[in-house]
Amino acid sequence: MDSLYSLLYQWLPLLLLFFSTSISSATNLHNKIPILSPLRRTNLLGPDDDTLSTPSLSEDFKTYFYEQTLDHFNYNPQSYTKFKQSYVINYKYWGGASSNSPIFVYLGAEAPLVGDIPIIGFLTDNAPRFKALLVYIEHRFYGNSIPLGTMEKAMENETIRGYFNSAQALADYAEVLLYVKDKLSAHNSPVIVVGASYGGMLASWFRLKYPHVALGALASSAPILYFDDITPQNGYYSRVTKDFKEASEHCYRTIRKSWSEIDKVASKPNGLSILSQKFKTCSHLNSSSELKDYLDSMYSAAAQYNQPPDYPVTQVCSGIDKADKGSDILGRIFAGVISYNGNRSCYDTLVYSRPTETMVGWSWQTCSEMVMPIGRGSNDTMFPASPFILEDFIKSCKSTFGVSPRPHWITTYYGGHDIKLVLQRFASNIIFSNGLRDPYSSGGVLENLSSNLLAVYTVKGSHCLDILPAQKSDPWWLVAQRKNEVEIIEGWIKEYYADLLAIRNEKDA
Repeated sequence: MDSLYSLLYQWLPLLLLFFSTSISSATNLHNKIPILSPLRRTNLLGPDDDTLSTPSLSEDFKTYFYEQTLDHFNYNPQSYTKFKQSYVINYKYWGGASSNSPIFVYLGAEAPLVGDIPIIGFLTDNAPRFKALLVYIEHRFYGNSIPLGTMEKAMENETIRGYFNSAQALADYAEVLLYVKDKLSAHNSPVIVVGASYGGMLASWFRLKYPHVALGALASSAPILYFDDITPQNGYYSRVTKDFKEASEHCYRTIRKSWSEIDKVASKPNGLSILSQKFKTCSHLNSSSELKDYLDSMYSAAAQYNQPPDYPVTQVCSGIDKADKGSDILGRIFAGVISYNGNRSCYDTLVYSRPTETMVGWSWQTCSEMVMPIGRGSNDTMFPASPFILEDFIKSCKSTFGVSPRPHWITTYYGGHDIKLVLQRFASNIIFSNGLRDPYSSGGVLENLSSNLLAVYTVKGSHCLDILPAQKSDPWWLVAQRKNEVEIIEGWIKEYYADLLAIRNEKDA
């Protein structure tokens, strides 16, 4: 039986959109922050993958466009500019406005919405139980919701791209949802927002900022604490290292030794040619860093999406540990590459850094407000040292976009410090779900903050695993996690209906 990955790959969009030289440089920033996507994507885009196409949705999903306001927070002339924002509705399971049936909403993040809809199974899997209307809203500046029509035009316009931020995105979602509820006369239908990764952050923040719109939020794999100094900067790579070490001590040691070996070979006459041949690279290596960055990203993706039934970390380590007897360190590392990616004619070492729409957009977001200080020291992970140095990051962002990052803005606007003390008597109805094998869980909420600000996690879970489509082969712990989340949401909705009835009775008395 095909794995969950192979079943879903056929739906993923091909995002190889090439931009101008200035925009391409956005993907080569110092201290790149790993993409916060619900499913691994970039390793698909090698030269042997020529069958991918934009996914087509079933007729149950209806696409609409809302005339969205460019700037929700100002009254300058350009603030009144409109752009078309895409949203999708599935009416199939809805019990209707007359019964106040709930609305489940997926908040799109740093990718085209059409690619996410088929892989976010939590909504469609649970809609029949709740008789829920399903709404999916695309994040501004991605997919079909880009002001000026294309990412290239939007990013080249310094005024327009200034409206590319999370606060504007949350206001977009609020406008669309209030519009949809009004059009459907669903004024008393409770809204549950669901988000994955960066979208999970948005879901939790949306519940905090717009409690009159959303009754509750499921924030899956949302590292809302990976800002400022709340989480150690090596949290992400320490978790990657732990995943590999738990899978195989030999594999972990081999990877740790490999970085200096790569540099050693690269320093020889024709060293880069030797490495290019040894790793069957699709193009000649320009530096040893190119190969190391590729391996770094591959190991990180394997850990971030280390899910059943394949368990990518185990795949990598199986290749390394079972390499032909007598293989040197780099031979074993390459065996891990083959085991993870499959036997290809060649391996594209630039696959994780191609200037896709998502990469360009996320680079802008991290260079403006989403400054996540992810790095590592010299001996605290299995990777070579690469500390997050804010001064260098600022220089890089200024060079690329001409802007200086605001490293403290997220915690200023949304909070994060002393989160339990702050939120336990203010916020409610948020589920922070995580899988502890996910490196981003190091910046997630892993303990209950109150009786209705709940941390739900699994020890063996990975990035956003709980909101992917349910499979018959799912392990018991994943089934239990989803069941827990559904029961919590069901409790919120029942309580809402009781409150709604009580208020009506008071008015009628």
